[in-house]
Amino acid sequence: MKLKTQMKISYLVFSVLMVMAECSFAQQWMRSLSVAQDLAMVQNKMVLMVWEDTTTYPYPVLVEDEKGRKILVRNLFTDEYISPIIWDYFVPVIVSEDKYEELYLQIKGKRNQTYIDKFNDDSIKIMDVNGHILNIEPSYEMYENITKIIEKYALHTEYLESELRNYHDKKDVYSGYFLASKYLDFAMYINAKVRPEVIDLAETYINDTALLLENSVISDKSSVEQRLELLAAKRDLIAERPRSAIRKLKRVERDGIDETNLSLASFLFYTANACLGRLEEANEWKSNISSLNLKQAQKIINLNK
Repeated sequence: MKLKTQMKISYLVFSVLMVMAECSFAQQWMRSLSVAQDLAMVQNKMVLMVWEDTTTYPYPVLVEDEKGRKILVRNLFTDEYISPIIWDYFVPVIVSEDKYEELYLQIKGKRNQTYIDKFNDDSIKIMDVNGHILNIEPSYEMYENITKIIEKYALHTEYLESELRNYHDKKDVYSGYFLASKYLDFAMYINAKVRPEVIDLAETYINDTALLLENSVISDKSSVEQRLELLAAKRDLIAERPRSAIRKLKRVERDGIDETNLSLASFLFYTANACLGRLEEANEWKSNISSLNLKQAQKIINLNK
């Protein structure tokens, strides 16, 4: 265990040294997506990514001053003022077109067309450390607004640190489930403007984990499958869709709740019914819920008011 920890630390040190050798933190963008992701992991940041072809022509963007006045920056990639600002909030990286096919094959058949279009276009992509795009909705503005991007997407991911690292180190059904669940918890406490996108990101991990589960040989496969169904109900609750959550929960109840999932199911049944004002039905599940989960339930109830 000690050797493994030392190896991880050595790897992180190596990654940071690679970063320092590769670019000036204040001015230049990184050129390796994997190293950018490692640095973002260490700094608890999101990755800001563009394709290399985008940098072959001027890329004008907007920034706003302290009074909200918009200023046109003629080229995102060469302006000495804007690069340090981006570095304060993201790890920026320019990705070679040679990496396109490799990255595309990782998402082929797993993402909707909106996601694929965002992956393909020349716009700024905000990614987590595992390469999942957060800002998939298209922008119809003439120029991207860097100030708005920072305000909305500069997420500090320390809350997710352990789960992000576990999934990054070993992608399996367990690490996928716990990361998806943590992203949903994270969504409850962040700016409401970005909450739907973080919920969608959690759903991406739920779907990817379901695909991993199909090809997994594990003793508790049916239990994990049900847990993912319950997680989908939790997603609906945080997205303020309690009736949809109830329908999913009723299907789980009809099939029989696995004993290992009883605590989670009780929490969700209680929360969903409370959101709908069905206090009598909610209280039937309350005895199975810890005081900590009751506090989280109240947070979700408040979101649904």
